[in-house]
Amino acid sequence: MQDIIFHIPHASKHIPDEHLSDFKLSPEELGHELLMMTDAYTDELFSSCALPEDKIIEFPASRLLVDVERFHNDSEEPMSQQGMGMIYVKTHNGKDLRHNGNSRHKLFQKYYLPHHAKLEKAVSDELSKATKTLIIDCHSFPSKALPYELDPAGNRPEICIGTDKFHTPPKLANELYQLFKLKGFTVDHDTPFSGSLVPSTYYKKDARVRSVMIELRRDLYMDETTGEKLRQFEEIKTKLVEVISDLKN
Repeated sequence: MQDIIFHIPHASKHIPDEHLSDFKLSPEELGHELLMMTDAYTDELFSSCALPEDKIIEFPASRLLVDVERFHNDSEEPMSQQGMGMIYVKTHNGKDLRHNGNSRHKLFQKYYLPHHAKLEKAVSDELSKATKTLIIDCHSFPSKALPYELDPAGNRPEICIGTDKFHTPPKLANELYQLFKLKGFTVDHDTPFSGSLVPSTYYKKDARVRSVMIELRRDLYMDETTGEKLRQFEEIKTKLVEVISDLKN
């Protein structure tokens, strides 16, 4: 049985009061943007899969404040071309999100660095007691492509398994694919999103650090218009727990 590090970066809608004035949007517009961009309930869904020996690394603030899933250097981050690098300056539909300001370094120091230090420590701790470790990068995605997406015409299965060529063994990705298929889901690899997070210290350097992304299509478990849970939420959660349990054994 292998221990798992569950990385949950986009579940929160929280923006600290001190940063609300950074945003150009009205409260109603900001609420809508949060609905569009938050991986709602992924904290509840994936934390239910964790056993006591597993670790959960969750970012406590909204990705609209800082996106800890992005490379901090915009020159390395493809989504920076969409105004959605580490610090978003555009909304999901290309409108201006922020007032001009010099808060990037402050946000990097206060939020991005501590989060990645926590994730790196979790990986280091696991490697100190085992020959390898596994990060599951926990996400969701809307049933219809949003304007910012790089491949809006791509397939949108119920489950997307994101892989990294260096850190995701094909056997691991294929096993997850089969486990979700057995539960009745439609599944695909790296569509509509690809990749899986690894701390920079280990990225493309240490194959003992394995990582795979699991993305759930949101209409499986929530009303995408209201943000409310659907009746089948508990059923989806149970199936996810069973898949992760089977993966561990």
